[in-house]
Amino acid sequence: MAIVYQTDKRSGITYAYESISYWDKDKRQSRSKRTLIGPVDSKNRKNVRQTAEDGKNKEAHTVAKRGPVPICANVTLFYGATYLLDQIGANTGVTEDLKACFPDKYRQILSIAYYLVLEDSAPLYRFEKWSHLHKHPYGQNITSQRSSDLFASITEDAKYKFFQLQGKRRTERNFWAYDITTYPASPNF
Repeated sequence: MAIVYQTDKRSGITYAYESISYWDKDKRQSRSKRTLIGPVDSKNRKNVRQTAEDGKNKEAHTVAKRGPVPICANVTLFYGATYLLDQIGANTGVTEDLKACFPDKYRQILSIAYYLVLEDSAPLYRFEKWSHLHKHPYGQNITSQRSSDLFASITEDAKYKFFQLQGKRRTERNFWAYDITTYPASPNF
C-alpha cells in the first residue's frame, strides 16, 4: 500500500489517494486500485485525514466547494385546511383567548387542536408526519412525550380563565334558546 498525491489542474487542489497494487492474471500486468483519502493540506503537506487524526489542524478537513450555494430551501406544505382553522380561530377569538391564557404554549395547543380536528381519530404519535406535511401555528414537530408534558402543564385555573373569556364572547353576540315545554302523555283508552 502507498499514498499517491495527484493535483487537479482545474482547481489546483492536491488530493491524496491510497493505492494498493495487485497482479491481474488475465492481462498479466501489475494494476493498482486507488481510494480517495481526501485533499492535502498545503501548509504541512499532510493529507487531511492524517492532520485531523493528529489533532493539529481541525479546520483542514473542511474544503470549500465550488458552485452556487442555495439561499433557501423549497418546502411544500398543505395549507388550505389550516388556513380555514386560522380564520375560525381569529373570528371566534379562540386564538386570542388561548394567547391570553397560555402565552408561551398557545401555538403548540393550536397545532395539536388542528391535528386532532383534521386527522379525526389518529393518535398523537403520528403528529410528526402530519407536521412535516402541513403548515400549522407551531411550525415544528411536537413529540408524543412533549404533548404529554404540554397537557400536564395546563392548570385548572388556566382552563377556567380560557372558558370564562370564551363565555364572555359568546354572551355578547350569541345566545341559546331552549324549548322546555312538554307534551302531555296521551291517555291509553
